[in-house]
Order: sequence, then structure tokens, then C-alpha cells
Amino acid sequence: MSHRRIPKRKAVLAGAGAVGIAAAAILLPQANASQSGQDDDRPTVRTMTAASAAQTAKQLAGSLGDSYGGAYYDAGTRRLVVNVAGKDPALAERVKAAGAVAKTVRNGAAALAGATRTLSAKAGVPGTAWAVDPRTNQVLVTADRTVTGARWDRLESTVRGLGEGVAEIRRSKGEFRPFADGGDAIFGGGARCSLGFNVTTSDGARGFLTAGHCTVAAQQWSDGNGAVLGSAQESVFPGEGDFGLVTYDDPAAEAPDEVDLGDGQRLAIRGAAEAAVGQQVFRMGSTTGLRDGQVTGLNATVNYPEGTVTGLIQTDVCAEPGDSGGSLFTRDGDAVGLTSGGSGDCDAGGETFFQPVTTALAAVGATIGDGEQPPGQGQGGQEGQDQGGAGEEDQGQGGQDQGGQDQGGLGQGSEEGAGQDQEAGAQGQDAGGQGHESGQGDRGADLP
Repeated sequence: MSHRRIPKRKAVLAGAGAVGIAAAAILLPQANASQSGQDDDRPTVRTMTAASAAQTAKQLAGSLGDSYGGAYYDAGTRRLVVNVAGKDPALAERVKAAGAVAKTVRNGAAALAGATRTLSAKAGVPGTAWAVDPRTNQVLVTADRTVTGARWDRLESTVRGLGEGVAEIRRSKGEFRPFADGGDAIFGGGARCSLGFNVTTSDGARGFLTAGHCTVAAQQWSDGNGAVLGSAQESVFPGEGDFGLVTYDDPAAEAPDEVDLGDGQRLAIRGAAEAAVGQQVFRMGSTTGLRDGQVTGLNATVNYPEGTVTGLIQTDVCAEPGDSGGSLFTRDGDAVGLTSGGSGDCDAGGETFFQPVTTALAAVGATIGDGEQPPGQGQGGQEGQDQGGAGEEDQGQGGQDQGGQDQGGLGQGSEEGAGQDQEAGAQGQDAGGQGHESGQGDRGADLP
């Protein structure tokens, strides 16, 4: 059953969350996308930021129709690779004219969408998830360790029935669940969650976004010192997303458009951005500190024990209980997602799913940051492209320094869990609800 509370006032989200944790400084390895796909050296192919690539892919998806077979960002070459089903040269030229690499594949949009509908109808059992993997041009189906016996047979039979080369099953060692233990110092109804991004409502009040499975648990939320922060105004979980909005009770609440990175470092959030497969992203969470990885799938469906959630971002960023609701973002300060759940841990790895920030904002009629789209997200989307190596989205050598701040130190910051764990996250928390630090979040990272 989907829980949705409509706010008394229409919310316009604008701002970014500050949920910091103590983080030790370690070098974070650069995460690069797969180099698969043909490399077209024609002059029309352009290097792009991940933000530009996401916007271009969205435009081409509408232009190519059923021949569109997905797209991914190759971080190594800084190019967008677009899958085109069939051998129509006009479609490939359309892709190249947009500055992307055209790759001929077997499965188009209709075949992939039909496969996901079949999976939902016949194999939507708890412990399964699926998303289109554009790098293999297949639907990647993941089954956690609870899917055994008749449920495994049912899943395997459904995938086999889709036909050769349409879908692939893989096993996850963990168990799909919303991450619900420990986090970054917001508490409600015996649960502990993480603040994601600060927001501004349509009447100028301040609030924040977090996971919907947090806000369905309680109406009122407090910081680690017991001070009441605010009340939940809207919650979606399960169903078409996993997000919630909480507004601050204090009209003068200090809620900067930043993510607290720990150790006195902060990252300004400039706006919300669409995710792109192959894009490097960073997650803040008080249990596991700063972690990075890649986006591996979009519009993912996850069958949690509590119900099915659709429209999520799939990543290989690790997470553990205590990281729910927290911020997913880029080094440039683009808000991308809110931690939902997944499997595995930061020792063995696993899959983690995130609520797209753009979808959450659209659902409540919202903006974030300054309300402007990041470079490459507007119409045309080319102002963020790197034509000569400068201004690239930090996938190349070196990190950026903004205003003297090291954009490393990105720690994790958000999650929910048992109220008994409050002491683990209470130390070092700011009474205003910002800059919370968890005693467990000591595995941070500096960006390269």
C-alpha cells in the first residue's frame, strides 16, 4: 500500500540538505564507466559532462522512439553512447548530429519495456529488482538470497520466456530492504533517519527531503538532542517512489543550501540533476562515511518486503543500515538522489537504490538550490559541454576547489533506524539539525 500525505500548503523545494558526519580523510578512487561500445572519432562526436549527457539522452529517447535502446555515459572518453536498434542509417546520423556515439543493438525501447512489464506481472516477488542495463542492452534482473525454491523457479522461467538476449539474472549476496538502522540524527516514532537536502516551500518556509519510508513512520521529527525539527507534510512509499517532505517548525531555522561533508567542510548544492548511467556519484551516510560509485541503471523496480517501489536509480555505491534518506550528489554540487535501500554492505559490495531528486521535486511542484538547472540540463544542453578539456565534469584529472573548500571530504549523511541507536549519531551533532555527525561515520573520503 502506498502512503501519501498531501501537504496543507503546496511545497516548492529549493535548497540543499546539510547532514554531515565525522569523516576520516582517505583518497577516493576515480570511478570510471565501462569502455564498451564503438568509439566514433568523427568530428561531430563531442565530449560532455554527465549532466549534458543525461539531457541529450533524454532528448534522443523521444526522437528515436522504439529504436532507442538506452544510453550510457562513458566517463573514460567523456562521451555519450546511444543504443540504436535496427540498421536505419538515418537514426544513427541523428545520434551523431546530437554529438553522441551511435551503437547498433538488438533490443529497442518496446522490447525492453515489454520485458519489464512481463517481469512485474509474473515475477514481482520480494527480493527481486530489475533495471535496463544500456551497456549490455538487456534487462538486468537481480535476486537476493531470499529468492529460493519455487520463487527462484518462477523468476528463472519468466526470464527464460522473454527470449534470448533480452534479460539476464544475477544473484546478490545480501537482502533487499530499506536501510533502516542508524543515520544522521533525525528521529521520529522510534526510527532514526537521515536528512537529505534542505528545501524551501512555496510560502518561503524551510524544510527538507528524506526517504519516504522514513516519513511514513512518524509525523514529527527531532534532532539527536531531542529538539523538535518539524513535521512530515508528504510521504510516498511504497509505490511510485520513496521520498518525504518535512517542514521546519521554526520559521527562522538555519537550513543552508549545502551538504555538510564533515570536518568543517561543506559542498554548495546548485540544483537538481538527472542521473546518467556511467556517471560518478557520491553518497553521504553516517554509517559508512563518504562513498562513491557509478550509476548502473535508471527507472529501476525494487520489490522490498514492504512493497514494490518503481522509478529508482540503481548504483554500485555501497551502503549499509543507517544510510537511508541521505544525499546522492555529484562533485559539482548537483543533487541527484535520496538513499532508499538495497543489499550488501561496504565490505562485500552490493546494489543500492536511490529516489531521483528530480522526480520528488516534480511530484510536489518543486525546485532545489537556486531553482536553476545545472549546466547542460537546459534546452539544448550544450553549455556544460567540454570542447577542449576545460570545464569538464571532473571525470578527468584533478578535483575542483570551490571557494577554498576541498570537495573531497564528502561524508555520508542520512538514515533511519532504531531509536535505541540515537547515541551513536548524537555526538557532534549541531542542535539546529545541520551538520550531524555519527560516531560510526569515520570512513570518509577526499575527492581526487
